[in-house]
Amino acid sequence: MPFLSLGLDDRIFKAVQEAGYTEPTPIQAAAIPEILAGHDLIGIAQTGTGKTAAFTLPMLDLLARGAVGRAAGGAGAGQARTRTLVLAPTRELVAQIHENVAAYARHLPLRVATVFGGVSERPQMQALRTGVDLVIATPGRLMDLMGQRCADFSALEFLVLDEADRMLDMGFLPSIRKIVKALPQKRQTLLFSATLSKEIESLTHEFQRHPKTVQIGRRSNPAETVTQIAYEVPKHLKPALLVHLLQDPQMNMVLVFSRTKHGADKITRKLDQVGITSATLHSNRSQNQRLRALKAFKDGEVRVLVATDIAARGIDVDGISHVVNYDFPMHSEDYVHRIGRTGRAQAIGDAISFISSEDYGPLKSLEKFIGRGITRKKAEGFDYNAASTEPREHGQPRPSHQRAKPPVPRDPPARGGQRRGGGWRGGRR
Repeated sequence: MPFLSLGLDDRIFKAVQEAGYTEPTPIQAAAIPEILAGHDLIGIAQTGTGKTAAFTLPMLDLLARGAVGRAAGGAGAGQARTRTLVLAPTRELVAQIHENVAAYARHLPLRVATVFGGVSERPQMQALRTGVDLVIATPGRLMDLMGQRCADFSALEFLVLDEADRMLDMGFLPSIRKIVKALPQKRQTLLFSATLSKEIESLTHEFQRHPKTVQIGRRSNPAETVTQIAYEVPKHLKPALLVHLLQDPQMNMVLVFSRTKHGADKITRKLDQVGITSATLHSNRSQNQRLRALKAFKDGEVRVLVATDIAARGIDVDGISHVVNYDFPMHSEDYVHRIGRTGRAQAIGDAISFISSEDYGPLKSLEKFIGRGITRKKAEGFDYNAASTEPREHGQPRPSHQRAKPPVPRDPPARGGQRRGGGWRGGRR
């Protein structure tokens, strides 16, 4: 099915052609007609299958058909009231959606504002007060600005909840409920996610009216084009194993996941020490630092991007060769999201997981979740004994075979006496 057959506005179709796309992905082909028909929709598909365009393209088409900015009269001359609101869990995902909107709406007179934390709220407040057609926001910052009466959603027609499961995981549900309560009840609501828990499904009854459901592939199944391997390795050897694996030149664009921000910083320091270019992406970094890190990774200036789950949620980078779970995720859904960063749009990719003794439980849970086993193996050519002798960072436990043996208990020295037979005489005991 070519994009032309979807009946999109000519200006949008022209932008799609200029972006180099000729045929929609399965999620796009299934979702776009339902959205254009005016239905509420639940869209479920693996990461990297084109979900963002699946709601962006029909949303823009409906805005264009209604004449972008048609509600100008209520907010002042030449001024638009917001007709579309997109909620996403992270600033990176907000930026990614904005990039998609900018590309597909390049021939439309569309006013767009992005709203997220980590930057000054003054320009965001000004944009909302001036009037925009479309707002893309994280729930937390939007709640702050709505509390200051900056946003006018009285003319809202479309609400999109992107990565709904992650927003629930991050504790945004109370904010989302408050935001939705402030919106017109008569609207079209779209909910998209790579995975959709039963808890999220039950909440769709609050936000949607008789939604259609579009599901591409099994809910819990990662992309079939991704090869999945689990390397068994003691925790203290993870840094050395990562460096060893990165000797492979085919690992040319690698996304490494750390469980903590501190851990991500330690990984990048280790890679820098051995001359492997890397950048870090986590919530302690400023917005400009995060954008620079992501741009450097996209442009090939750095070979490795080390990220935490929350910060990496909005990473939309083509060509990632490998995803490395340096710290294995506790939740199976996070694993699916992580490895979906490679093997995007039917491209092939590799997902590597480091498995230590404490990870076998979560690994078994994951295999049950995705309905398949993951091959365990030892790293070929990796000298576990040699790696064990490398200098350790402060606080890192010493390998068991290198730990100093406890001193043999000895009798206390005599004080004013001599040891005789089985006891002490002539002094204090």
